[in-house]
Amino acid sequence: MRYLLIVIMISVVAVLGCTQQEVEMNDEQQEAMEQAGEASSYQPGTWITDYDQALLYARDLKRPVLVNFTGSDWCYWCQLLSGEVFEKEAFLKFAGDNFVLLKVDFPQKTKLPQEVQKANQSLAEKYGIQGFPTIVLIDDKGEEITRTGYQEGGAEVYVKHLKELLGMK
Repeated sequence: MRYLLIVIMISVVAVLGCTQQEVEMNDEQQEAMEQAGEASSYQPGTWITDYDQALLYARDLKRPVLVNFTGSDWCYWCQLLSGEVFEKEAFLKFAGDNFVLLKVDFPQKTKLPQEVQKANQSLAEKYGIQGFPTIVLIDDKGEEITRTGYQEGGAEVYVKHLKELLGMK
């Protein structure tokens, strides 16, 4: 019995010792691993609210960020754009394949956490937002590519409009 217990313990140590490898990484390698793990958690076609994460995902996925500056619970044109375009399959499919989606919201009825309000206000100042909705397309460094707003015609027309803005076919 004692012999069997020793054999089992040695086997467990051997198996665990073989499956765990100690790997030393430099800071760049660790950062790349963390970024790859974080970026892989992004679900294309879904809206996120963290600017830094959006840039990280854009860098990893090699695509621009579509930033939606909105007043979601009070702005009539924002609500139209959301309902006619952003919630439709044609837009979601195109956006999922081509953008990281970032929502920067300025609601009046819903109270956002203070840090989110400050971050959103800072982004509005950075990009010179004058009204809502404003859609800003930025690269993975945060540099503006182009901007637009509400367009009549629904999701298919809006997708065509975005393609024209980006020089896509």
